[in-house]
Amino acid sequence: MPVLDRFRLNGRCALITGSSAGIGFGLARALCEAGAHVVLNGRDATKLQQAAAVLTAEGHAVSTQVFDVTDEASVKAAVAAIESRQPLDILINNAGMQLRGPLQDYDPADWRRIMQTNLDSAFYVGQAVAQGMIARGQGKIINICSVQSELGRPGIAPYMATKGALKMLTKGMAIDWGPLGLQVNGIGPGYFKTELNEKLVADPAFTDWLVKRTPSRRWGDVDELGPAAVLLASEASSFMNGHILYVDGGVTATL
Repeated sequence: MPVLDRFRLNGRCALITGSSAGIGFGLARALCEAGAHVVLNGRDATKLQQAAAVLTAEGHAVSTQVFDVTDEASVKAAVAAIESRQPLDILINNAGMQLRGPLQDYDPADWRRIMQTNLDSAFYVGQAVAQGMIARGQGKIINICSVQSELGRPGIAPYMATKGALKMLTKGMAIDWGPLGLQVNGIGPGYFKTELNEKLVADPAFTDWLVKRTPSRRWGDVDELGPAAVLLASEASSFMNGHILYVDGGVTATL
């Protein structure tokens, strides 16, 4: 097969959690452009329909599935509904959140919430989708990790804990499911201009620190994550398993 053809996703179906906006929406567009049918997910049906309308207007094949990724029963029912229409070839566990605060004052309710959203959801959705993939003997799962899977900053210890654990869950999935035909990898985004980071983008002091800290000397743009997702979702990554691909402008390469 010609090398560029190995990146095509024609005939593949992908579920992307948390994909009505931000990084998730950008990844959805990238997979659509590579030829996949993408199932958008979120909890807000209106936002999902708006996101789907944008991609449909661009000529892409998309559908939506409203469900809460932190609710195990909801996840199982939603995955079953999707699979009844079209088998899932690709899963991107993207749903995530950030709740900043000094650890000594951190509300246990916020701890549980960020763990459920950033970590538990990847287990629930990953396990549910893996059932069909295992039965078919193939499948691609991509977990959206972070540079905080490796590095820390003040005031985000719970977020760091979720992303560090997600890195190891990715490796564990690859170890357990690799022999069954699945490839499970992660993407570790650096600092990107998203809704999640809008306060940091608007902070001149933080942006100045980040630009000096990043070898590429700038914030990342969301569309720069798309090619990494296409790689890991396609046959181009057929011998990659348990790997975290950092797309961070070099942040993890330097002190």
